[in-house]
Amino acid sequence: MDFNYLSFIIFVPLLGAALVAFIPGLNRNWIRGISLLTTLVSFGLAVAVFALFDHSRLGMQFEEFYTWIPAINANYHLGVDGLSMPLMVLTAFLGLMVVLISWKEELRAREYFAWLLLLEASILGVFCSLDLLLFFIFWEIEIIPMYFLISIWGAGRKEYSSIKYVIYTLFGSAFMLAGILSVYFTTGSLNVVELTRNGIAAGAIPAVAMFFLLLVGFAIKLPVFPLHTWLPDAHTDAPTAGSVMLAGALIKMGGYGIIRIVVGFFPEVARDYSFWMVLLAVIGIVYGAAVTLRQTDLKRMIAYSSVSHMGMVLLGVFALNEVSMTGASLQMVSHGLLTGLLFAMAGFTMHSTHERDLRKLGGLARQMPVATVVFSIAGLGSLGLPLTSGFAAEFITFTGSFASTAFEGIKILVVISVSGVVLAAGYILWMLQRVFYGPPQAQFDHAHDATAIEKVYMFAFVILIFAVGIYPAALTDIMKMAVMPLIK
Repeated sequence: MDFNYLSFIIFVPLLGAALVAFIPGLNRNWIRGISLLTTLVSFGLAVAVFALFDHSRLGMQFEEFYTWIPAINANYHLGVDGLSMPLMVLTAFLGLMVVLISWKEELRAREYFAWLLLLEASILGVFCSLDLLLFFIFWEIEIIPMYFLISIWGAGRKEYSSIKYVIYTLFGSAFMLAGILSVYFTTGSLNVVELTRNGIAAGAIPAVAMFFLLLVGFAIKLPVFPLHTWLPDAHTDAPTAGSVMLAGALIKMGGYGIIRIVVGFFPEVARDYSFWMVLLAVIGIVYGAAVTLRQTDLKRMIAYSSVSHMGMVLLGVFALNEVSMTGASLQMVSHGLLTGLLFAMAGFTMHSTHERDLRKLGGLARQMPVATVVFSIAGLGSLGLPLTSGFAAEFITFTGSFASTAFEGIKILVVISVSGVVLAAGYILWMLQRVFYGPPQAQFDHAHDATAIEKVYMFAFVILIFAVGIYPAALTDIMKMAVMPLIK
């Protein structure tokens, strides 16, 4: 491939961040214009990669390889397959959407948009990197913009939440770095494709130790129960655009890392410990859904629902079945769309009403008819309504997991985990009823419905949610090709 699509997809937003941050005298219109243009170009190139992707080929495509640090065999190595390419397109889409969501942002707009663009570039880099050192560098970069987005433009206990996010992430990164170094000392390689193909034989460092060092770093990001407590705080106090990127793309880095690196490098160890990981997944699904039912804060409710839905990803991965792992991959994309839209709509509702307490909201359907419909679609998709991406992802994940032979008794755990879907119906319908229905309240007479630019991002999400739900094979066919080599 002559044109370096992936480098441009990653570095165009980075260029946008540099232009916004360092060109003196830019007014808010120029800042927004540069941000919109660079994210639009990145998304356009990502769509081109999706269109040109060869569905019938195994392995990486659009590879770029340049020698970087020969002394340690580290290379600038990019590439995508059926697992990483949909997540890359999702991230580029969300990067464009958060610029539109932030269109009215006035507080320190130059810094705000620069951090948003840097965050997008770093997440894109994670999904495209095929060198462990490059992967780790991109992984670490995202901590900085996320910290500033929460601590400056957040609400509530924003300083506490931002510091908690950094501490948890750096704690996980320390384990991950130890795991990457262990892999390098054992094999002498940082090449993800090579390590996946050849596997890692235990040397002086046992394979189990390397497996868990890497797993902890990814499990915190996903997040896996009981390492999840940073997520509700970060979501609740982040600005709307931060919450959308955090839920839509950033936590998917954890699921992606578990599939690509943890299971890809150590398939035998993954099978040995599959029972315990599935058990944690089921606890996460049921616990996350049960705690969501008790929330009275609109954003915190959606945040806890993410813990439950990410448990489904973990379940699908460690069921170690081709169908379940394909379902888990689709669940990551579906959750990115659905929860990204839920947070966007929660932010819109809060800015329109100046209220986020579910006990005080109500009757907004009259003032906000378009927002009511879009919020309802996002909610119903999240609980698994047929024809939405949520139904396709959950159905494939549960059926694949139920058919798994990873260990005895997995069917019982899968049946228990399905109760999370029942609880999801409860908290989603309860939330929609509390926010939009019932008698209109005089204090919300000032609330306004979506403007033209807000309708653009709302309808863009809705179109993709239904597109994936109606024709999931557009993604599952290529995801299946990517997970097949991992099921050894």
